[in-house]
Amino acid sequence: MRILMMGGTRFIGVYLTRMLVEQGHEVVLFNRGNRPAPVKGVFEIKGDRTSSTELKEKLSKEHFDAIFDNNGRELSDTQPLAEMFKDRVQHFVYMSSAGVYLRSDQLPHIEGDPVDPNSRHRGKHETEAYLTQLGLPFTSIRPTYIYGPQNYNELESWFFDRIVRDRPLPIPGNGLHITQLGHVKDLARAMCNVLENAQAVGQIYNVSGDRYVTFDGLARACAEAAGKAADQLQIVHYDPKQFDFGKRKAFPLRVQHFFAAVNKAVTELNWQPEFDLISGLKDSFHNDYLASGRGTAQVDFSTDDEILG
Repeated sequence: MRILMMGGTRFIGVYLTRMLVEQGHEVVLFNRGNRPAPVKGVFEIKGDRTSSTELKEKLSKEHFDAIFDNNGRELSDTQPLAEMFKDRVQHFVYMSSAGVYLRSDQLPHIEGDPVDPNSRHRGKHETEAYLTQLGLPFTSIRPTYIYGPQNYNELESWFFDRIVRDRPLPIPGNGLHITQLGHVKDLARAMCNVLENAQAVGQIYNVSGDRYVTFDGLARACAEAAGKAADQLQIVHYDPKQFDFGKRKAFPLRVQHFFAAVNKAVTELNWQPEFDLISGLKDSFHNDYLASGRGTAQVDFSTDDEILG
């Protein structure tokens, strides 16, 4: 298949591009050209997706069998692309987020649960609703927290920063909030399995790891991945309501239970996560955190110090 990848040079797109090329697909990247392509020889079209005029100018005469829209956050990001290829593409795969779900007393979240109209991810759900209304043959992917090498979000690195320096880990609440991480490589494999899968058209899939973990449990898992004794961790619990952090982010995870069932993806996409939490964190620690030199870099712990003080 000839596949258009929106982005393709950061995190998810890097893994997905490599997998698709390995499977024999022709991949074309559309991005601003600020980073190197993940696979040598992959064709790139340089442009700004936020400009509908530029998007049409660069892509209207191109033909693609499938499109992966990995970096559309708002409906306005995706609408011009979807309208352009409405009757010209076999499959449109959209990267949404499990963050669209409305907080609930009943967990895990499953596809079809109510969504939060005030969520910071509401643009994702608005896009899903629009793609349904448009009649485009689309599939939406809703991951929870994504981790793994090349993660540009502060997630596992937040824990590693403190663990390798033998610093206390300030964790909000009692440490028993349950969350869920999914390795980026597993996410990319699930996305590949969507292609040419007629059952996936018009469907939404939660994609993440198949087990859940508490905040304290995640800290201990990160310690094990970093070769430290988990029982020697200095975990300090605190009440975040007692602090005014402003725009500073004191902890990388939302302070609530947040996890989603992946049964539907396992069944309908013929997919199973390859990484358990420890093996995935080891992959991230050795092949990214240490390899990038972050373990010896300067880190601002002023927010931690405010909490610990």
